[in-house]
Amino acid sequence: MIRIALVGDIGSGKTFISKLFKFPVFNADEFVSKIYSKNRNVYFLLKKRLPNFFYRFPIKKKELINAIISNERNIKKISKIVHPEVNKELKKFLKINYKKKVVILDIPLYLENKLNEKKDIIIFIQSSRRETLKRLKKRKNFNKLILSKLKKLQLPLRIKKKKSHYVIKNNFKINFARKSVKDILNKVL
Repeated sequence: MIRIALVGDIGSGKTFISKLFKFPVFNADEFVSKIYSKNRNVYFLLKKRLPNFFYRFPIKKKELINAIISNERNIKKISKIVHPEVNKELKKFLKINYKKKVVILDIPLYLENKLNEKKDIIIFIQSSRRETLKRLKKRKNFNKLILSKLKKLQLPLRIKKKKSHYVIKNNFKINFARKSVKDILNKVL
């Protein structure tokens, strides 16, 4: 199984590009949302660690935002509880898809959490800051302060790009993106 991991800035289009590969995708953001809405154990752990922010299950995005805005250290407390659950889901995904030729890993903190393995193919998704910010502003619950705090968790983009095997310059045009994905798959396969 070839593991292809997509890395890049928040809002650079990793999820958009991941779907174009037409192979199974592990989308960490989707699993995090499921964890917040379905995992009572995570709720109780967060309630215990940050009792002033989490009031009832399921966990609301507004509660997370308030916890992060209140104190920058809260983001690390939340991550220490949530990331092990995401890692469990990743292991399940890899086990289920072990016979597939390729799997796509759409994990925002892939390099930061040292999830990469030596044989992984890493693709850096590059997009203009202006276009990225324009797209992020369209997201529900967009918060510039939260965005800046989340960016502090990430490696600098130049380091992510340097650690990558390929770069896709994402201009958010479907035909260009498809061609870039096809070109990389032809090289990898």
